[in-house]
Amino acid sequence: MMNTLTIRAAALEDAAALLAIYAPYVEKTAITFEYAVPSPGEFAGRIARTLERYPYLAAESEGEILGYAYAAPFKERAAYDWAVETTVYVREDVKRQGVGRELYGALERCLAAQGILNLNACIACPEREDEYLTRDSAEFHRRLGYRTAGEFRQCGCKFGRWYGMVWMEKHIGPHPADPPPVKSFPAVFRPELLR
Repeated sequence: MMNTLTIRAAALEDAAALLAIYAPYVEKTAITFEYAVPSPGEFAGRIARTLERYPYLAAESEGEILGYAYAAPFKERAAYDWAVETTVYVREDVKRQGVGRELYGALERCLAAQGILNLNACIACPEREDEYLTRDSAEFHRRLGYRTAGEFRQCGCKFGRWYGMVWMEKHIGPHPADPPPVKSFPAVFRPELLR
């Protein structure tokens, strides 16, 4: 199935399929600290807001969406324009088959084309692994070149347990004294960025 994997820009019409991938993470894990599964309308709104400025990508094989990745502002102040927060989710039954790696590769190419320099990932991380949370996400990011930048302990409570989080970062470009302004994703998008 992974031989036919295609990465493409997500569309609002994908909201239900993307939400179906996300919902089990909300309901059964502490990977996200969100307690309630968002409504389809709320989720479509999140996609629309992201696509105004940043990539929101879907991985598809034989007409089925297997995962998605997107970027969001790291912080709102102007000095942070060259930094984003990255996120990836993969359908439960296709984990560890390269979908997340392919999504993040395409996401990184799109962000580099925009002029983004810093990728930041906020990752839930347990003191001790349990049935709700492992260290797999932090290890996934480490394999892709992210490094730990900071750690918060017992900062989120879910399923009656306290979990920590780590911030991981990856620099994807040089940091000149006067960097050019970041362009919007719609302004730089070319299909070859997704290959």
